[in-house]
Amino acid sequence: MLVKSYNAGIIEDMQIIPIASGKGGVGKSLLSANLAIALGQAGKKVLLVDLDLGASNLHLVIGQQSPKNGIGTFLTGHSKFEDLIIKTEYENVSFIAGDSEIPGLTTLKASQKNELIKCFMNADFDYLVLDLGAGTHLTILDMFLLSPQGIVVTAPTVTATLNGYLFLKNIVFRMMYNTYKKNSPGYNYLESLKKDTSSLQRLYIPKLIEILEKEDPEGTELFKNRMKEFRPRLVLNMIDDPKDADKAQKIRRSCQQYLGLDIEHLGVVYRDNLQDKALASRLPVVVYKPQSIIGQAIFRIAEKIIQSETLSFDEDYDITMASDTSFAIATEEATDDFGQKMAYVEELAGTGALTSGELAETLRQQQYELDHLRNENTLLKKKLLEAAAKGFKV
Repeated sequence: MLVKSYNAGIIEDMQIIPIASGKGGVGKSLLSANLAIALGQAGKKVLLVDLDLGASNLHLVIGQQSPKNGIGTFLTGHSKFEDLIIKTEYENVSFIAGDSEIPGLTTLKASQKNELIKCFMNADFDYLVLDLGAGTHLTILDMFLLSPQGIVVTAPTVTATLNGYLFLKNIVFRMMYNTYKKNSPGYNYLESLKKDTSSLQRLYIPKLIEILEKEDPEGTELFKNRMKEFRPRLVLNMIDDPKDADKAQKIRRSCQQYLGLDIEHLGVVYRDNLQDKALASRLPVVVYKPQSIIGQAIFRIAEKIIQSETLSFDEDYDITMASDTSFAIATEEATDDFGQKMAYVEELAGTGALTSGELAETLRQQQYELDHLRNENTLLKKKLLEAAAKGFKV
């Protein structure tokens, strides 16, 4: 990302690479760490940041002792940002640890998020690699939107593919919501959609844009331009067979058809237990065995990034001004979350992207997850009622 929003101390050629996933356990941190080291070996000055707050363990992947200072100590005022940056033993690679065992930092306040963003924007590096948490919390979405060139990591399983698509869907809605000024016709229309989440979940982005063009032509033109600038990249990890690579193409087609979004397929990485051996040795794969299949795949991805042009959003797109209002598409209510997932299953089934067996597997898993969440909610309500009956405030 070309940093244009701040005038003092700007590093204009730094490319920000946020790395995220819609689902945990797909190798996001593995890619983040090894990609940073591969870029460093290519002579690029890299800052690797652990932003998987609440589950920060990136230091283990690069064989680093847990530092005393991290994002957590900075946000709580116990350290300065410059004190967080530590040099690693890997050429040209510096590192910032995560929450440093400080609880309660999975969701940041707007002021905390904005302070971090400003510090990141003024860092003096060629590449800023941000290892984000899995999921669609607003902090994750906004950090991903620091650059039009973020990377989404997924795997060929049905649920991982589904969640990768849903992550991109949430990103598009977040960018849309942030584009329209508060109380503008477009903003007000989006606000009205919050009251009808079932219709919203079935409303394809291209169709929504048609409606918004009538409601707010100026704001919609700006959003369309930003969508043209937005070029997220996809990495398909943990594949076992060349046929698995087809899943990436299915995600691309779904994004084009239902989101009006073009994504770049950055590469595939085969499953290999070598990564477990490397982790046990406290060494990144590209150092432990650079000639391995995983190592070579990551080097190819790094080379594509080096050869790519650094892109940026328009100068007026300032993520620090983003509203902290959560859009309906990112609701965390169990039934709405289930509806989002099933809407996507319907989309894929309609295009033939899912076989009947895969569809049945997804239905079973999603129903199980929904039942589990409902049971947890029922148990929690029972405990609250029991506490209230005993005279406690709840």
